[in-house]
Formats: sequence, structure tokens, C-alpha cells
Amino acid sequence: MLIDEPNAASGEFVHGPSLSESYTLRRYQRMELFKVPPGFRGRSRIFVQLWWLVQSTLFAMSPQVMYGWRACLLRLFGARIGKGTIIRPSVKIPYPWKLSIGDHCHIGDEAHLYTFAEIEIGDCTVISQRSYLCTGSHDYSSPTFDLIAKKIVIESEAWVATDVFVAPGVTIGHGAVIGARSSVFHDIPPAVVAVGTPARVVGERRMQVSHE
Repeated sequence: MLIDEPNAASGEFVHGPSLSESYTLRRYQRMELFKVPPGFRGRSRIFVQLWWLVQSTLFAMSPQVMYGWRACLLRLFGARIGKGTIIRPSVKIPYPWKLSIGDHCHIGDEAHLYTFAEIEIGDCTVISQRSYLCTGSHDYSSPTFDLIAKKIVIESEAWVATDVFVAPGVTIGHGAVIGARSSVFHDIPPAVVAVGTPARVVGERRMQVSHE
């Protein structure tokens, strides 16, 4: 596709490349130059592959009620898992040695705890099904598409409802609620309800009865 541009000398229009064509001449992502930084995974390649094998078999194929078994496997590979925590067999955790989960937490079906950087989850927190806690991204301004990893913190007694995306570097405050299918790109303060993409605070979390 061509764009008609005026000729400065004659005033006549001449054909030039379209904006889309000119942009295709630039190089945005040199993926042949992309490299994972040394030590990024936090363990050796063999150890990582061993965990992925265990996760796809002994972890993922275990009966749903074997919560203690899955917690034990995660601890064997360096995760810090509190007492009474429920983790479903379909949960995905690439690097468990970067994961810390408190007591009496619930991690729902098909949740992804994408531990390129650390993920810290406080006591009595719920991460509902298919939610994605993503600590990793890429620098899109770099032609080598460099990896970026930032810690995610979900403080105690928060609820991340179903199918929520949490971006790298985010902290969700104590007792906060994130509505279903929201996307969280900035910190959420304690004791609020936030919904939408991007997630915005819509009110306080008000409790009916105190159980203190």
C-alpha cells in the first residue's frame, strides 16, 4: 500500500511507502539474540527438569484430597508452605523454591503461580481457579526482548477471585478482594474491593460479623 505525498518542487503527488510498510522495515525483536540471564531460574537445569517431571506426574496426577502430599513435594523442592494449606493438583508452579505460602490458604484449580521472581502469599489467603500470578515479563523496548522479573506479594486474608491476572511487582493488601476476571497492574490497598481491567477500587470490604 502506498501513500500519496506532495513533491516539494513540483507540487505534484508522488507515491511513497505506507506507514505500515515503513514500520515493517524496523527490527523490534531480535529473538535470535534472546538469552535467559545466568542463574535466572535459581537452580541447575537438571534440578529444574526434575521438578517439572515431578510436577507433571506425582503432583498433577495425585488425587485431589492429597493436599499434604503436594505440600510435601513442594517443600522438598524448596517452597515454604504453611500448615493447613490446600493446593489443587492442577496448579502450575515453574520454580517452587521461589514460592512462600502461609497457613490455611486455598490455591484453586488451574491457578498459575508463575515464579520467575518470588511470590509471597500470606495466611488465610484464597487464590481462586484459573488466576494467574505473573512475576515475569519482557522489556519490549529492547531488541533482545530482555526478561524482567518482579516479586508479587498477596498479603494475608486477601481473596483473588477466579481468572484474575496479577502483574509483576504488584502487592495486594491485607484483606483486599479482587473481583473475577480483573487485571491488576498496580498495588491494591488493604481492606478494599477492586474490579476491572485495570483493577480499580470500588469500595471497602465491610464484614457482617467479627470472628476475632
